Amino acid sequence: MVRTDILVNSPIFLIGLVHTLTKAGIKVVAMRTSPTVDASCLANAALIDVDALRLPDDLEHITEVAKSVPVLVLSNSDCIEAEMYMRAGASGVVSKLESCEVIIGAIRAVTSGSRVWPAESGGEPTALHADTSGYHLSKREEQVLRHISRGLTHGQIATRLGISSHTVDTYVKRIRVKLGGGNKAELTRAALLGRPAAESRNTRLPKQSETVSLIRRLHDAAR
Repeated sequence: MVRTDILVNSPIFLIGLVHTLTKAGIKVVAMRTSPTVDASCLANAALIDVDALRLPDDLEHITEVAKSVPVLVLSNSDCIEAEMYMRAGASGVVSKLESCEVIIGAIRAVTSGSRVWPAESGGEPTALHADTSGYHLSKREEQVLRHISRGLTHGQIATRLGISSHTVDTYVKRIRVKLGGGNKAELTRAALLGRPAAESRNTRLPKQSETVSLIRRLHDAAR
């Protein structure tokens, strides 16, 4: 059974959230209104509402709780700031504007060991399974990486994909988090070698044939 510790500072939202979780068979073992109160040791998942935090100072609270249990951050939007929470140690980020079913699914996903990114342009949140090898990019992220490997600018990528440059920036940030950071050259190299960017910085540059192979592979996957 999923047992949650909840950090929420809005009584109205808390009542609705507890009702939703209980109805879904998820047990609420602790309810907190301040990060100064320790999370329950009985929980196997923690829900943290960003409105209960003083950012960026309270990011350390996410880091501390994540040492014991998976943390799902409840955001106020589709969350351009998701990268910040994930870097702090959160296993997932989901908007409070999502349906009850989506939020419940995100809770179960992080509890089972997956990482959940917020929905993209009205789509479903992306769950990334932690127990599989290599890196895990969404279809759109693969498209962005493919264009980066061709040397396109963010503006050119936005035009090709029919999205805004700001959205491209968000995808690039997500790719960097998933591949372990690095500049564009390192990200492309990491994709070629199938390992995090941090591990591939001291590895030889890929041959032209390997680059062509990657582009073809990503192109086929994007069809």
